[in-house]
Amino acid sequence: MNRMINMLEINRSINAVLTIAYRDILRFLRDPARLFGTIIFPILFVGVLGSGFQNGYGNSIGYDVLQFIFTGVLAQTVFLSTSAGIVSLIEDRENNFSQEIFISPISRYTIVFGKIFGESLVAMTQAVVVLIFGLVIGLPLTPLMFFALLLTSLIICLFGGSFGLIMLSLFGSQRAANQIMPFLIFPQFFLAGIFSPINHLPWYLDIISRIAPLRYAADLMRSVYFLGTPAYSKIVLINPILNFIVIVILFTLFLIFGTIVFVRSERNK
Repeated sequence: MNRMINMLEINRSINAVLTIAYRDILRFLRDPARLFGTIIFPILFVGVLGSGFQNGYGNSIGYDVLQFIFTGVLAQTVFLSTSAGIVSLIEDRENNFSQEIFISPISRYTIVFGKIFGESLVAMTQAVVVLIFGLVIGLPLTPLMFFALLLTSLIICLFGGSFGLIMLSLFGSQRAANQIMPFLIFPQFFLAGIFSPINHLPWYLDIISRIAPLRYAADLMRSVYFLGTPAYSKIVLINPILNFIVIVILFTLFLIFGTIVFVRSERNK
C-alpha cells in the first residue's frame, strides 16, 4: 500500500514538472520578440565580436579567439536565459498565478524544479541554434563534440536556473528586478571571461571573479571544447571535475535556499 502511494506521488510530481515546463515552452514560442532576441543576439556576439577579435589579435595570443568567444557565448547564453526565465516567476506572483500553483498538493521543490526544467528546455533551443551557427562559420565540431557541448549546456541551464531562483528571492517586484538584474549580470560577462581571458587578473578582481557563478559555467564549457588541444592549458582555468563539483554544490545551495525564501514570501502574501 505504501509503495503504491509512493508511486502515485512520484507520478504526480513528474506530471507537475512536465506541465509547468510545457507552459514555459508555450510562453516562449508565443513571444516573437523574445524568440527573436534570444536567438539572434548570441549569433551576433559570435559572428561580430568573435570574428572581429580574431582578425584583430587572434594570431598573436596562441589560440583561436573565435573558438574562445564561441564557447563563452554558448555558456553565457544558456546560463542567463534560464536565470532570466526563472525571474519571470515575479510576473506570476504579481498576477497571483504562482499562488494558485502553490496551493496545489505537490512539493514546493517540484514546482520550482518544473520551472527550472521548462526554462532549461527553452535555453537548450538557443544552444542548438548557436552550435549550428558554429558549424556554419566553420568551427570544428564533430558529432561527438556537438553532443558533449549540448550535455554541458544542459548542466549549465540547470545551474543558471538555480542562480535565477536566488535572484528571485532578492526582488519584490518586476520593476525591482529590471533595475537590479543588470548589476548582477553584466559584470559577470567580464569577470567570467566570456569575451576576453581572465588568467592574469589583478588580485582583487580575481577574488570577485571566483565569486561569479558564470565563471565556472564558461570554464566548464571550454574545458569540454578544448580538451586534448594545445590551447587547453592556455584557456581552461581549473580542472573540469573541480568545475563540475563547484557547480553541483552551488546548484544545491541555490535551489534549497532560493526555494525556501520564495515559498516563505508566498505564504506571507
